[in-house]
Amino acid sequence: MNSFGKRFQFTTFGESHGKALGCVVDGVPAGLKIDEAFIQSELDRRKPGQNAYATSRKEGDVVEILSGTFEGVSTGTPIAMVIFNTNQKSKDYTNVKDLFRPGHADFTYYHKYGIRDYRGGGRSSARETAARVAAGAIAKLMLRELGIEVQSGVLAIDGIEGENIDFDKARESEIYALDPAVEPAQKEAVLSAKNAHDSVGGVALVKITNAPVGLGEPIYYKMDAVLADAMMSINAVKGVEIGEGMHAASLRGSQNNDQISAEGFLSNQSGGILGGITNGDEIDIKVHFKPTPSIFQPQRTVDIHGNEVTCELKGRHDPCVAIRGSIVAEAMAALVVADMLLLGMGRKLSDLQKIYI
Repeated sequence: MNSFGKRFQFTTFGESHGKALGCVVDGVPAGLKIDEAFIQSELDRRKPGQNAYATSRKEGDVVEILSGTFEGVSTGTPIAMVIFNTNQKSKDYTNVKDLFRPGHADFTYYHKYGIRDYRGGGRSSARETAARVAAGAIAKLMLRELGIEVQSGVLAIDGIEGENIDFDKARESEIYALDPAVEPAQKEAVLSAKNAHDSVGGVALVKITNAPVGLGEPIYYKMDAVLADAMMSINAVKGVEIGEGMHAASLRGSQNNDQISAEGFLSNQSGGILGGITNGDEIDIKVHFKPTPSIFQPQRTVDIHGNEVTCELKGRHDPCVAIRGSIVAEAMAALVVADMLLLGMGRKLSDLQKIYI
């Protein structure tokens, strides 16, 4: 499946080393001001080649809107956007065209489809996520009109975790670090791995504020379930926590329950979601990324004929995919909230009466 969402839905297309990639966003309400400069600024946050902590592949990631807008506003019809690839180096992959790179999707894609697009992984490449960020920017424009904000940053790299969270500082950081106190150590960990021709993992934190009470569709389209689905669809994500997350398993009910006063919840262990439905509190999501599988060390593998060979990669790769991945996680969270808002519009008869009577 290449589509995500029910009412606010997007479909992505394209490959890492193909001519272009892009998306079609359907379900955008008519009359939404489409700020193209904002959409481009979101892509600029994710684009490669910006500093020593990311891949050296330089792509402008210039987005072009093809349809769905007129005189700067949405028409209610599908919004199509395209991003042309301009800096492919497919020759970097000719030495691995017949073998399976450890940690990549080469093995599974080949056995599923019987075709091997060796140019950077083809459709399985994280380059596809540029299109998600473009779609997420449209969702964020809609959320902005409702006072809902989605933010992200890097909480941990190589086990070095921040404690004092500052999303404004994260936007200014080269690695989107949430805690300036540990940022130097996190940067050093990335560069150390890079110099050793290795990679490191990391954890992104996404926060959603001002989401109204009542988002989420029990029982099989719960808010937390769909958020987890969205995050797990991102390349290299191996785990998702909402609120207290896995730590809740080591707590007692008396510690984990969010007690309620007349002014609201006294804590937020639930991460803003109860029974799969938002409770009006902040929604906190931790997204765990594995180390980038593209490393420049000899590794054992097999080729498409089953022969044991040595894999030695070339090319340009992120030493820590969690850094730019945090921007993708933020975009996916915005897309989920936009979808849930539209799904929730008809949950009560009175809601329909307000629209049609």
